[in-house]
Amino acid sequence: MNLTPEQRDQVVAELKRVGADLQLTDEQKTKLQQFLTEARAKVAEYHEANPNATKADIIKQVAAHRDQLRQRLVNFLSPEQLTKWDAEVSKAKEFLGQQMAA
Repeated sequence: MNLTPEQRDQVVAELKRVGADLQLTDEQKTKLQQFLTEARAKVAEYHEANPNATKADIIKQVAAHRDQLRQRLVNFLSPEQLTKWDAEVSKAKEFLGQQMAA
């Protein structure tokens, strides 16, 4: 599924913000952008296949693949960067009011 220009812009904006904090190399920036784009596309595909899915359903779907998603990050982020990434994810969960299991 192709992303809309708005969705692509969201991915790019998030990449820039997190990338600045993580001090990513150009190669890491490319990999992270691909990762975020693919993740967003998978969520959109799930929503398209399940039009009546609630936000909670989508969160459960993402959580079910959490280990696989994190392993992709482990493959190209340094341990320091991964620690910062995990902190950003925790902040996002708090901001969104999500009580997700560790």
